[in-house]
Amino acid sequence: MKPTLVVLAAGMGSRYGGLKQVDPVGPSGEAILDYSVFDAHRAGFGKIVFIIRKDIEEAFRTQIGAKYEGLMDIEYAFQDMNDLPAPFTVPEGRSKPWGTAHAIRSARDVVKEPFAAINADDFYGRDAFARMAEFLSNASDCEDGTCKFSMVGYRLDLTLSENGSVARGICEVDADGKLKSVTEMTKIVKTSSGAENREEGRDVVALTGKERVSMNLWGFTPSLFTALENRFPEWLKVNGGEMKSEWYIPFVVDEMIHEGKASVNVLPTDSAWFGVTYREDKPMVVAAIKALVDAGEYPVNLFAK
Repeated sequence: MKPTLVVLAAGMGSRYGGLKQVDPVGPSGEAILDYSVFDAHRAGFGKIVFIIRKDIEEAFRTQIGAKYEGLMDIEYAFQDMNDLPAPFTVPEGRSKPWGTAHAIRSARDVVKEPFAAINADDFYGRDAFARMAEFLSNASDCEDGTCKFSMVGYRLDLTLSENGSVARGICEVDADGKLKSVTEMTKIVKTSSGAENREEGRDVVALTGKERVSMNLWGFTPSLFTALENRFPEWLKVNGGEMKSEWYIPFVVDEMIHEGKASVNVLPTDSAWFGVTYREDKPMVVAAIKALVDAGEYPVNLFAK
């Protein structure tokens, strides 16, 4: 069974002020998402599930989804703030979405095979998708009560911005390549010797730049959905009344690891990760993709008929 690619895209309309303004970064006007779909297809993924909001469905289908028709099977799932287990309801005045774990949960009725989950507007690289596809193609579901998940681990120095600080999940990996924990550091800056985390009110943490970090390219089996259904009510009991609390997928995975309910293979890659964290990052992303095109890694026009 070919794995599925789940794309978290519910926030696209909000971030870009309308889907027509998705930033072109490729030589033929390609967006970052186009490269992820292209890489997933050649790595062997068989289906894409876009997680979007209902109010952007028509625009997304015509402006984005239509580009990939005939390349891979396409399905849609909808993240809805009101999609909560009984008896929970959205607090009055809350407008913020519930987070990445809630977004992935939205696909529980359309994903029945091993899957990778990515952000719509991050560039992950060919090698990352190839490694993930290989893992998922041989993935078995929970054995002895332990779910077998995976995560692509990027080198920290290949994910930093020249234009300001970034937040990254620093991974502790054991001798067998399994994830032990993820430490969130929210103000990492590039330095001449590597990097430093300079969070206000805390000691500066020196980093080599060679640490493995999570950039939210995760690999799961469908058993994750059962875990999400079981854990969401407990999270809501504690956090559901807040206006800005978010349920993040790394938190769920970390809980499952420490409870012995999951093991996570860290798939190391030396691919560069690109994202437009700051407006000033875009020229770097455009230049990096051009270099990959010039090197023959991608065609000049990804989806030329």
